[in-house]
Amino acid sequence: MSISVFIDGGHGTTGLEIRKRLTSRTEIALIEIDDAYRKDDSARKEAFAQADIAILCLPDDAARAAIDLMDGTDTRVIDTSTAHRTAAGWSYGLPEWRPGHRATIAASTHVANPGCYAQTFVALTQPLVHASILPSDARISCNAVSGYSGGGKAMIAEFENDEAPTAFRNYALGLAHKHLPEMQRYSGLAHPPLFSPSVTNLYSGMLVEIPLCEEQLTAGTNANMVRDALQDHYADSALISVQDTTKTAAATDVSIESCVGTDRMEIFVFANPASGLIRLCAVLDNLGKGAAGSAAQNLNLLAGFDEYAGLSI
Repeated sequence: MSISVFIDGGHGTTGLEIRKRLTSRTEIALIEIDDAYRKDDSARKEAFAQADIAILCLPDDAARAAIDLMDGTDTRVIDTSTAHRTAAGWSYGLPEWRPGHRATIAASTHVANPGCYAQTFVALTQPLVHASILPSDARISCNAVSGYSGGGKAMIAEFENDEAPTAFRNYALGLAHKHLPEMQRYSGLAHPPLFSPSVTNLYSGMLVEIPLCEEQLTAGTNANMVRDALQDHYADSALISVQDTTKTAAATDVSIESCVGTDRMEIFVFANPASGLIRLCAVLDNLGKGAAGSAAQNLNLLAGFDEYAGLSI
């Protein structure tokens, strides 16, 4: 079986990464628009109509407008923007979110690709909330750092033209980052986290950490139970792995670069039993599992292909 795919916005950072994962696949035919007509609505509308699956790599407002251009077609769509991540009628594009969710995505017509920070936060918390280890009303914080490619063309130019004023900076200081609604909804938490994102002078890579103390967890819960719950949840995933106690005990650091160039996510649970303190850490490539890898994974599910075809594990 073969399918036709149109990447709208395919010349941006995420679009190019998705194209890289699809170009060599003989079961996928990419629909192309001449560069002179890439922003022409008539040409785009025709491409949408021809496509079995469209992938939107556009700003939020442009993504909403693209959905209007698809009106009357049978085209299924994956939107990589923030526009539809909590919208009614859209499936959340994290296949590992909860049991049975792969089938939900496969049957969907509209899939919202998850945010890089958000899906990592959800990956660390949702299994614990689901297992009643982390109470749904817990107030928690999340610290994260990403490579500058996550900021799009303007930030890439800033860092690569030596215009960046610093090698590392935090942002979203108004505590209203656009990923917060997504983080809250899909984690199952009643409150958004205190989210502290940062960017560093590295093209791609992402490190997300959630500090916890045992008092925040359900009574009687310890770090081993946290690790077991996460390992059980991701036991059938080839992309998300939870490191065992041997590897965690041997670790002296967690490198933001360790998953760069791949589509996987690695999770660590560090603990000090004497203090009751726990550090949940996850590392991934913000352009891999954090964006293009997730889009390709969702496309595979929509098309009925092997879930991990074309991905770097």
